[in-house]
Amino acid sequence: MPFGLVSAWNKRRRSKSQDHTDPWVYKPVELWQLEDQTPHTTKRHHGSSVFTLKEMEEATCSFSDEQMLGKGGFGRVYRGTLRSGEVVAIKKMELPPFKEAEGEREFRVEVDILSRLNHPNLVSLIGYCADGKHRFLVYEYLQNGNLQDHLNGIGDAKMDWPLRLKVALGAARGLAYLHSSSAVGIPIVHRDFKSTNVLLNANFDAKISDFGLAKLMPEGQETYVTAMVLGTFGYFDPEYTSTGKLTLQSDVYAFGVVLLELLTGRRAVDLSQGPTDQNLVLQVRHILNDRKKLRKVIDPELSRSLYTMESIATFANLASRCVRVESSERPSMIECVKELQMIIYTNSKALGTALQTFKMVK
Repeated sequence: MPFGLVSAWNKRRRSKSQDHTDPWVYKPVELWQLEDQTPHTTKRHHGSSVFTLKEMEEATCSFSDEQMLGKGGFGRVYRGTLRSGEVVAIKKMELPPFKEAEGEREFRVEVDILSRLNHPNLVSLIGYCADGKHRFLVYEYLQNGNLQDHLNGIGDAKMDWPLRLKVALGAARGLAYLHSSSAVGIPIVHRDFKSTNVLLNANFDAKISDFGLAKLMPEGQETYVTAMVLGTFGYFDPEYTSTGKLTLQSDVYAFGVVLLELLTGRRAVDLSQGPTDQNLVLQVRHILNDRKKLRKVIDPELSRSLYTMESIATFANLASRCVRVESSERPSMIECVKELQMIIYTNSKALGTALQTFKMVK
């Protein structure tokens, strides 16, 4: 079956307003079908509203700088307030002409995939705008921004070890859900998992975002050979990079890099460092299973009273297995979830807060 957005549009489609002067022509659903992707029909958990350009302008005060939350490769992200009063995050696609076709594809992938998925650890798509040549994605607003900002001192709240473990577990659950195939009938590889794509709500619950590069695996196959390696430098699975073979384990590698960021407080790639210290994985991989040396790479911002070396060592061991060069030697995301649950429990038990913490992450 082809990708279908029709049911969502029919459920919550907005009438064309007079201000919608150059409406986007809703193409037949077969034109939205992505090459070589044939998921089974699945029940859609929620629809996606369709907005006009004028509504986007109203929501963001004409895209004022005061409303801007950040900027990425896709374009700018704004804080917006819809006519209903709901506060949202609005991503505005701004790409040079030579990237417009690529951007359009990523836009359609994200709309279609997020319209099919429903999980507490994935960001929710409220709707989108495809008005003329204008493209916007409207998401739930997450008050605490992205994980990398907090780890690098940009966020207001300090992240201690129990909170970092909670974030790691939430992200692991989100990826495990994508890999499980329960949502669309076949597994999904995120392909661009990184700390800036882990968003945090008011309670620091982790939600995975940015599905523009996501790939539905061919039915019955565990490997997909790509003509072009896509993702973000520093999080690339070395096996995928060298062979072009994309697997679920490519996400596991990227997840391992994020675990290392949580452990060390360092960036996956830091160009301000010397040539041999720019890549976090290469910098710390050889010491992750050496407890004496491991102490040297623990983020100094972590409060010593809130972690045990046992939990740190077990966490580092998990990270080291996730970033192994051979994908067959990496754990699955389900295994990562189980191990993180145990790490959280044993760390909290040793600190005398086991019951409370266990309830928090259950």
